[in-house]
Amino acid sequence: MDALDLLLNRRSVGKLSAPAPEGVALENIIRAGLRAPDHAGLTPWRFVIAQGEGLNKLSAILHRAALADNSDDAVLEKVKNAPFRAPMVITVIAKVTEHDKVPALEQHLSAGCAVQAMQMAAVAQGFQGFWRSGPWMFHPNVHQAFGLQGEDQIVGFLYLGTPDSEPMKVPHRELSKFVEYL
Repeated sequence: MDALDLLLNRRSVGKLSAPAPEGVALENIIRAGLRAPDHAGLTPWRFVIAQGEGLNKLSAILHRAALADNSDDAVLEKVKNAPFRAPMVITVIAKVTEHDKVPALEQHLSAGCAVQAMQMAAVAQGFQGFWRSGPWMFHPNVHQAFGLQGEDQIVGFLYLGTPDSEPMKVPHRELSKFVEYL
């Protein structure tokens, strides 16, 4: 797949099934994440892969957080089922190192770049994915379950698998609405 075509036509696919990436394909996805911009070589990333029983564990982590918030039954059910929308979920964490020239925000952005690179690497190999966020990324119970400390932050949940449907059409966006010149 041509890299520019991939970048210009990227769309998430919300329905994913098995198989998930494995072996060399999964290694390529992780290696792509490791190529994210990394000021001062801090390697501010952690990737926690959930598949099989790991999806049950992720479901339990999210469910416990929703219970702690006294969420209603609809939210509890939704959060409990969320990890099963794909055969693999990679929780991407910004692992922040205190550094006088690289603020935490920059390290969070680096981890976000890693998510994007990983999703593109998945698509380039015939898989698909979508990047989920939401309040559970910031929940103290979820942070505790993933061992986050200080300014560490979950930057997203990358769902990966084989597409069950076609991606939505790429929307046309008029460049002049987004670009300014000084």
